[in-house]
Amino acid sequence: MKDPNLLVGFETGDDAAVYRIGEGLALVLTVDYFPPIVDDPFAYGAIAAANSMSDVYAMGGRPLLALNVLNWPVDQYQEELAEVMRGGFAKAQEAGCLIVGGHTLDDKEPKYGLAVVGMVQPGQQVTNSGARPGDLLVLTKPLGTGVITTAAKQGVANPEVLERAIKAMSTLNRDAAEAMQEVGVHACTDITGFGLLGHLRAMLRASGVGARVRLSAVPLLPGARELAEQGVAPGGTHRNLTSVSAAVQWSPEITQTDKVLLCDAQTSGGLLIAVPGERAEALRGALDRRGVAFAAIGELAADGRRTIEVLP
Repeated sequence: MKDPNLLVGFETGDDAAVYRIGEGLALVLTVDYFPPIVDDPFAYGAIAAANSMSDVYAMGGRPLLALNVLNWPVDQYQEELAEVMRGGFAKAQEAGCLIVGGHTLDDKEPKYGLAVVGMVQPGQQVTNSGARPGDLLVLTKPLGTGVITTAAKQGVANPEVLERAIKAMSTLNRDAAEAMQEVGVHACTDITGFGLLGHLRAMLRASGVGARVRLSAVPLLPGARELAEQGVAPGGTHRNLTSVSAAVQWSPEITQTDKVLLCDAQTSGGLLIAVPGERAEALRGALDRRGVAFAAIGELAADGRRTIEVLP
């Protein structure tokens, strides 16, 4: 049974579902949670909340309400638990999103995140399926959080490098979403667990286009390349690389380290936006006014095979 009010479902693997409930209002629905990726419980809570709300921003929506989703070992680490919840609450407050309840499960491995309800005007939602040949690909945050947080777990991350990564992961994609809605774009997705190339591949499949990505234009967090060169990367990053390999044409100059970084499993990464070329400067200006980075990392092309060409 097809419901005409379901504007975005799971067919294209989009970031969230969108359901129309009235003439000028649609709900944006998503959920995400994961184990700790940093030792600081407050930072972990803030990152998890930002990551959960990011799917709403990727759809061009605004988070409205959220429920805590929490797995925690009963009668253990209660002070840390309070800090996790405080971090999530603080980040939701920053977003103007109300946490109105939740659900907890006894589990030896902690996990935290949010089920989020957002809102968007019907017809104004941004999906991953509207990208067109000639669109510019714009990325709003640097890559490398997977490599850096893995290095922190191994005790080999410089504290300043880790702090930069935490700041990036804790930053809401709210301003980037507002900028793209102001300008008008064709498609968007946020960069999380499947890495840049994994999420780009999903956009290409949904839109029926191909892409060229220029490695030199892709921003990286300080320290990420050095750590990747030492062989530091999470298991998810290596799985991502294997998963996209058949869809990617690597230029001979692209090294194994480059491939790892382009497939690095991100947490609370930036938005990847497909914007018409004639609106690219307007998007740059809208992002600049909000203090959001604008990195033009490539463009889309007519390609029935939906491949990604990675250039130096």
